[in-house]
Amino acid sequence: MADQGLVRETACTIVDKLNSGEVTPLDLLDVLEKRIAEVDGKVNALPTLCFDRARTHAKALMKKPAAERGLLAGLPIPIKDLTNVAGVRTTQGSPIYTNNIPARSDILVERLETNGGVIYAKSNTPEFGAGANTFNEVFGATRNPWDISRSAAGSSGGAAVALATGTAWLAQGSDMGGSLRNPASFCGVVGLRPSIGRVARSPAFKIDRNLTVQGPMARNVEDLALLLDAMSGEHPADPLSLPLLPTSFLSSARSGNKPKRIAYSPDLGITPVDPEVVAITRKAAQRFAEAGAIVEEAHPDLREAHECFHVLRAFDFAISKAALLRDKRDQLKPEVIWNIEEGLKLTVEQLERAEAQRVAMTARTLEFFNSYDLLLAPATIVPPFPVENRYVAECAGKKFDNYVEWLGIVYAITLVCCPALSLPCGFTASGLPVGLQIVAPPRGEAQLLAGGKLLEDILGVRGTVPIDPRPAK
Repeated sequence: MADQGLVRETACTIVDKLNSGEVTPLDLLDVLEKRIAEVDGKVNALPTLCFDRARTHAKALMKKPAAERGLLAGLPIPIKDLTNVAGVRTTQGSPIYTNNIPARSDILVERLETNGGVIYAKSNTPEFGAGANTFNEVFGATRNPWDISRSAAGSSGGAAVALATGTAWLAQGSDMGGSLRNPASFCGVVGLRPSIGRVARSPAFKIDRNLTVQGPMARNVEDLALLLDAMSGEHPADPLSLPLLPTSFLSSARSGNKPKRIAYSPDLGITPVDPEVVAITRKAAQRFAEAGAIVEEAHPDLREAHECFHVLRAFDFAISKAALLRDKRDQLKPEVIWNIEEGLKLTVEQLERAEAQRVAMTARTLEFFNSYDLLLAPATIVPPFPVENRYVAECAGKKFDNYVEWLGIVYAITLVCCPALSLPCGFTASGLPVGLQIVAPPRGEAQLLAGGKLLEDILGVRGTVPIDPRPAK
């Protein structure tokens, strides 16, 4: 009988146990199936399970010598319901794709399986990943395990909740406007938006689409780095993809390299932020001083972020979803319809202006990183909000113009091409998690992970998850 205590182990520890033969991939699948049966009914993180497929894959993997089973050695991983897994229902959270079963996996999934990952579930996401609250018409809402009346954020909400409740050791997600960082913040786990091209994925709709990237989520920085290693590398199908670095990300996380000068900003100069979130993130950022770093309040000039992101995101929706609007309008949620229509109204002049703004902001951000090793800010501007609210309509007295504007603190970083992670950094007075966004210059994942691990050690935040889902307060 597999030991249910394994759900509390780190992914790195589990991989060590797999490599030594202390546990098998089949043991781990048994543990997860039991844990999901116990807790997932309360939170709805993993609505689609594929344990038969997983066991077939695990058995094939176990026939190989241990040294040939890949970096993950048979560790089970859930895949976000936006990403195709061959033979497994993949709905994108949309009634349009309720019965969609892709014949071929995304190249990201193929890479994870090549590296010893075993896919056993699809994690819940909002329709097409639109909006940072995980609910859809196919599977319903995913709930925050720290208080099941609250949102898990999104769009990788199911992934974050699976990690927080012990139904996953590692999880894959994606991020356009904070979709790896927001749910990590709300659920007390770690989520990383990597640099453009760090993780290869199958092109769709546009060969060089780059607002959205695929990335890892985990319960701690070392585990996150392990999954990034398993996801990374170039692929001929993805022209933006980057080659593997000579040093692994796990080695970089463990390097002990310390940043010398750090910038903290409560708002990046562009958004209201809940005062309690500011207080918690500022206090955490200042603790870098304990490692000898200079911590100053500063941020690059990102003043065009809202206009720029609104235009480029709308353009992305138009390219990827206009055909659905024409043929299946009655099956789309209102926010998605609005986004596509915003994109179809755009002029070339608006696109020209937005692209120029993005170039200018990225140049100013690169210049900023000549003075600072890392930039810190809140990962979300509010603590977890009631799950019934479709989005955050106002914060600190400011009403937002649309359903994505509250995400400015993360999408500004998307626009300037920087890798960024959300690290758990404390709790509100009511016991809800808050995440600190840590940002490095483009392609600076190595220093980002080293800095994240350093602060994680100082804060002592490892081990707060997994938890059993907690009732509404």
